[in-house]
Amino acid sequence: MDMSYIIALHVIFMVSWFAALFYMPRLLIYHREAQDRPEPDRGILSTQLKLMQRRLWHIIAWPGMALTWIFGLWAAFIPSRFPYPWNEVWFILKFIFVLALTLYHLQTHFIFRQMQNNIFRWTSTRLRLWNEVATLLLFVIVFLVIPKRNDGWVWALLALVVTGLAIYAGVFFYRRHRRAAEQAEAVNEQKPPSAPQQTDQTDQL
Repeated sequence: MDMSYIIALHVIFMVSWFAALFYMPRLLIYHREAQDRPEPDRGILSTQLKLMQRRLWHIIAWPGMALTWIFGLWAAFIPSRFPYPWNEVWFILKFIFVLALTLYHLQTHFIFRQMQNNIFRWTSTRLRLWNEVATLLLFVIVFLVIPKRNDGWVWALLALVVTGLAIYAGVFFYRRHRRAAEQAEAVNEQKPPSAPQQTDQTDQL
């Protein structure tokens, strides 16, 4: 088989894998926040979200990860027509970050299994931060692979720092906005209903 097809399949399944890793934490966030709703909404949402999580994880995420590794190693260990520079810095770093992405996948699977068993140990905010780890790894891996230079780690590190700061700022302002909205809602709930206005009888004459 032409090695370019192997690389193409590697990229396609990598995209599928990342898509699942981007969407799964969002479902976990919704599932966690659904626990704060009253019944029967909580039960209905939990049942639907569990089903969506299982389908996404078993049909897209796990096959995507496995096939990404299979086609990636295939291309790496059959270098006759598409040589891989095992001794270059950018490739070694890329391999390390893909291993980190796999560990992220396994930890997400652990959280997924907990929530399937109605165990909720992660807060919504913590899950939102966890949701952005895959984005950081994507930036680093792409900045390592596309230039294919030994100084690519500098750009990868820069991408990691800039993206991390942007994500942290986004989460910070989201928490601030949400806290303000919750406080305003609490004030509105504690505020006594306004008394009906008395109509001056002379105005009715």
